[in-house]
Amino acid sequence: MRIGQLASRAGVSVRSVRYYEEQGLLTSARSPSGQRHYTDDEVERVAFIQRLYAAGLSSRTIIELLPCVDTPSEDNSDAALERMAQERDRLSAHIADLVRTRDTLDTLMDAARAHREGLSTAVAC
Repeated sequence: MRIGQLASRAGVSVRSVRYYEEQGLLTSARSPSGQRHYTDDEVERVAFIQRLYAAGLSSRTIIELLPCVDTPSEDNSDAALERMAQERDRLSAHIADLVRTRDTLDTLMDAARAHREGLSTAVAC
């Protein structure tokens, strides 16, 4: 199938398919005129790539996980699980940073509210 058909069937843009190919996540055969051609299996691969992106993974990390799909083995599976655990730890640390940032903002908002209340009381006197 051609790139537009793959994009349509996978529910992504043609631009996304091109990007996945540029990143090494997807391959195509080329016709003599240079048109990309994909197999039916690529529809599921694009859907899988989309799920990995939705999980917050970068294209570099996704490339590290693809051997588990392309050449399944216990070693590849173990490596993929370890890499996903590292990414989960990274996301957890980022979430903790965001919570600290939000808490700091809450403290500033409380101080601003107290200051504003003080202004209202001063004006009423």
